[in-house]
Amino acid sequence: MPSIRASAEAAAAPAVLSLSGLTVTFDTPRGRITAARDVTLAVERGECLGVVGESGAGKSQVFLAVLGLLAANGRAQGSARFLGTELLKLAPAALDRVRGAGIGMVFQDPMTSLTPHLTVGGQIAEVIRRHRGVGRAAAHAAALTLLERVQVSDPERRMQQYPHELSGGLRQRVMIAIALSSEPQLLIADEPTTSLDVTVQAQILALLAELKRERAMGMVLITHDLGAVAGVADRVAVLREGCIVETGPVAAVLKTPRDPYTRTLLRDTPRLDADGAPPGAAAAPPGSPAALRLTDLTVRFNVGRGWFGPHARLTAVSAVSLELYAGESLGVVGESGAGKSTLVRAALQLLRPAAGRVVWMGQALADLPQGVLRALRRDLQIIFQDPLGSLDPRMTVGEIVGEPLRVHAPHLDRAARAAQLAAVLRRVGLTAELASRYPHELSGGQCQRVGIARATILKPRLLICDEPVSALDVPTQQQIVTLLAHLKRESDMCLLFVSHNLALVRQLCERVLVLYLGRMMELAPAHSLYTRPRHPYTRELLAAVPIPDPDIQPARLARARPGEPPSPLSPPSGCVYRTRCPHAAPVCAERIPEWEELPDTRRVACHRWRELP
Repeated sequence: MPSIRASAEAAAAPAVLSLSGLTVTFDTPRGRITAARDVTLAVERGECLGVVGESGAGKSQVFLAVLGLLAANGRAQGSARFLGTELLKLAPAALDRVRGAGIGMVFQDPMTSLTPHLTVGGQIAEVIRRHRGVGRAAAHAAALTLLERVQVSDPERRMQQYPHELSGGLRQRVMIAIALSSEPQLLIADEPTTSLDVTVQAQILALLAELKRERAMGMVLITHDLGAVAGVADRVAVLREGCIVETGPVAAVLKTPRDPYTRTLLRDTPRLDADGAPPGAAAAPPGSPAALRLTDLTVRFNVGRGWFGPHARLTAVSAVSLELYAGESLGVVGESGAGKSTLVRAALQLLRPAAGRVVWMGQALADLPQGVLRALRRDLQIIFQDPLGSLDPRMTVGEIVGEPLRVHAPHLDRAARAAQLAAVLRRVGLTAELASRYPHELSGGQCQRVGIARATILKPRLLICDEPVSALDVPTQQQIVTLLAHLKRESDMCLLFVSHNLALVRQLCERVLVLYLGRMMELAPAHSLYTRPRHPYTRELLAAVPIPDPDIQPARLARARPGEPPSPLSPPSGCVYRTRCPHAAPVCAERIPEWEELPDTRRVACHRWRELP
C-alpha cells in the first residue's frame, strides 16, 4: 500500500534540524560568557519554528553556531544535526557546501549583508552558479525568476540596481531570494522584519508563510515580535538568558503560556485589540495658543542624476500644517519614505524648509538670529532612531549626557553638574556606575536611555522622538515608552513621537498624524483614528499591524496587499495614494483632495471619505 509506505518513510525520516544539548560560549577579557546553554529543539519538514526572546537571549547565536558562523572567540558544544548529519564536526569545506545549498539564511540587516559594489542580479546569480553549477545565462534567468517569486516589482530593472538604490523592504526580499537560490531544505530568518514599516513587514511575513506552504521546507523565524510568530510559526521556543524556558504549539504558548517569562513577553506586547481606550486628548485651556505650530511646511531636496547632470527635485514634505499644545503627545505615522523624520527635523530647523513657517511659543524660528536660536535649543530636543550611531564613541556616558549642561548652563560648577547628571541617570533607569562606560559597552536599550537622558537633562519643553524604539525588543520598548510617558507627565512638555509601530503610538499619544509620500492623509484624536479610521490609507496601516493571536493573525497576513509606494521623485497626480487605493475614482487623479475638518475634530484629505463604510 503506497500511502502507508510513504507515511512510514516520512515518520522515519530525520528532522530537518535537530539540536541537542547545544551550548555556545565566548572567551572574553572578562572571562568566559555563556550565550546559550543546553538548547534542545527540532524543526520538521514543512514546519516553522518561531524562536523568541529579548535581545541577548541567545537566539541568533544558537543558529550562527549551527552554521559555523560564530565569531573567532566563540565555541559550540553539543549536537546540531541537519538531515541526520552532524554539523559541529564537519570540516570547513563540507560545512560550506551545506550553507546555501542545504540551509539558507536571511540576516537581520540586509544592507550590511549585501555586497554594495555588486548589482542585485549579480549577487543572486553568483550563489546560483556556485551551488547549482549552471552557466551565466541560466543563472541570470533563475535570478530573475526568484525576484519575481519574492514579489519584487519590475524585476528586470531591479536586477541591474545596487543595494543602496533599493528600499529596506526590497533589500529584504533580495536577501530572501538569495537564501532560496539553491532550493534549501531549511530557511533561517533572523529578525527579517526589524525596523521595517508595518505594511512591508506584513508583506514579508505573508511571503514567508506562502513559501513555507509552497516548498514544504523547514523554517526558523527568529524574532522578538510575537505578532510575527502568531502569523507564520507552527511551534514556538522561548529563550531567556540562553535557555529554553518554554516550547510548544504556537496556539498553546501564545494563548495559555506556562512560564512567567512568556507571560511577561505577552503582557508587554502592545496590541491594537487591547482593552481600554488610547489616552484622551490633552485639554488645552480655552483660547490658549499652540506651543508649536507648523503652517504649510514644505521640504525639498536636490537629488543628483550624474556627475554633471541636472538635479531632480524631491518633495519630501508637502504643505503640512499642525498644532501641538503643552503637555500633549502627537504621533506621526506612515511608511518609510512618508516624510516623518524630515518633518520633525524641519520643525527643529535642522533642515531648512523650502516654504512654510515653524512657530514655537509665538516665535517664528526661521526669523531668529543664529545665536538666539542656539540658546532656544535647550527647550527643543530630539532623540534619534539609532542610539549607538547618535552617541559619540569617544566620549563616556557621563560626558555625553553632561555635555548639554556645559553648553547651555556654563554657570554651574562641577558639583552641581555631577548632581544633575546623577539625577537624570536615575530618572531614566541607569546606574551611576555606567557614567564611566563608553556606548559600545552598553546594550541597545541602555544606549537609548542614554539618548533620552541627554535630551532631557535640560528639561526641554518640546521633545521629539524619531523612531526611538524600532530596533529594541518588546520589554525594552515598553520600558522606554513608559519612561517617556512619565517624563511628559512630570514636566508637562509636548511630545512628537515618530514611529511605524501603531500599537505603541496608540499607547502613548493623544492625537495621530498619518503621512504618505510627504502629504497629510489624516489627523485625528487617537481614539477616533483607531476605532473608526476615515482615510483608506489609515485603514491599510491598521490592517497591517501584527496581532499576537494565532486565531487572527494568519488571516490578516493573507489579506496583506502587495506593492510599494511610488517614487517620491514622480508621485501620482491628484491624490498621491490613489495608485494603491481600492476606492480610487477619476476625481482622485484630477486634483489634490482638500484638507477637510470633520465634526469630531479630526481632519482628512480624501475625495471619497463620506462614501466609505
